[in-house]
Amino acid sequence: MPKTLIEGYDETAGVGRVDSIDTMSDNASGEERPERRPGLVVGRLWGVPLYLNPSVILLAALITLLYGNFVRQQLNLSGAGGYLVGFGFVVCLLVSVLLHELGHAITARRFGIGVKGITLELLGGYTEMDRDAPNPKVDLLVSLAGPAVSLVLGAGALGVTLALPDGTLFNELSFQVAFSNLVVAVFNVLPGLPLDGGRALRAVVWWVSKDRHVGTEVAGWVGRGLAVAVAITVAALTYFGILSLFGLVFMLLIALTLWQGAGQSIRFARISRRFPLIDLARLARPVFTVQSGTPLAEAQRLALAAGRQDYALATVDGAGRLVGLVEKAAVEAVPMERRPWVSVDTVARGIDGVPTIPVGTSGDQVINTVQRNPGSQYLVTSGEDVVGVLRLSDLAQLLEPNGKMRT
Repeated sequence: MPKTLIEGYDETAGVGRVDSIDTMSDNASGEERPERRPGLVVGRLWGVPLYLNPSVILLAALITLLYGNFVRQQLNLSGAGGYLVGFGFVVCLLVSVLLHELGHAITARRFGIGVKGITLELLGGYTEMDRDAPNPKVDLLVSLAGPAVSLVLGAGALGVTLALPDGTLFNELSFQVAFSNLVVAVFNVLPGLPLDGGRALRAVVWWVSKDRHVGTEVAGWVGRGLAVAVAITVAALTYFGILSLFGLVFMLLIALTLWQGAGQSIRFARISRRFPLIDLARLARPVFTVQSGTPLAEAQRLALAAGRQDYALATVDGAGRLVGLVEKAAVEAVPMERRPWVSVDTVARGIDGVPTIPVGTSGDQVINTVQRNPGSQYLVTSGEDVVGVLRLSDLAQLLEPNGKMRT
């Protein structure tokens, strides 16, 4: 499935894990985060980087062990032979997940959406895109492309299974590949975020309501319902002795992933409705400047004497040029008794390293800038002039007045 966000925001349109939980992620209008380093780069397909999360090694070892023992008993193989078949099954699963994600990626590219990478994780994979689908139709097609690939793979493997003699190694292996792909296809089209079917439901609600965020919230709540349904089903199967301890843990992990992903989607939908409230002219703090080399305590005293309360402290050189922006966190780390002896420059960041945002930038574009340039402060400019400083904490307070956003 696809993914996106701003520091602390994650519309789990793109959070997915499990052979059965795949995730797409778009990186636009604030939807799913500053770029994360997803794992080891293992190659490229059509220019798309492929990442392997180290957690896959744990999953590979576990499946190799469990399936290897199973197939060894079923087909009377040696221990080494069983584990070799188990490892082969792991490779087939990873290839299946990769092809599923490529379904999303290729469809997205077909509609002009850039693909930043594909990552395979402990519980599945996700495709990271550089922006949202432009309309409900594209969102629907990109969402369903992955399950469609899994369905074709499952049907093909099932055909191979039926063509091979029962009780043979390749018959058993093709059956497991068919079963796993069909389960992935069916499970992923369930209509709740963060599943592909949840994105499809979002697209439908978006088309009907003309509001993407309404679609996201509706699909998120349905996703939470699915998580509860999975948990209840797991409890019932365990009570009647149908589910093993391993199956119990695995299914509860799926339910937890669904619940968290759905919750993040609901949260993002609510936050994104406030994007139009972002007005940099009102949100930016005024800049109070002091000469480079001024003691920190003196700089703070001067600002207070000038009647400045909600200000951003900056340093200028002898010619009056802005050279540094004081970091709030760095100031707070300096004990009060040391501030008369600490130069303001030691808690400032060079102005060249501070991202800029034009004062007339729309709310969606402000979020995109914050995504692309993670930081705690941003220079707000009008032409070549700095007219204020946007603090991420102020943006957080505007978007989530209850203070849940991490800054």
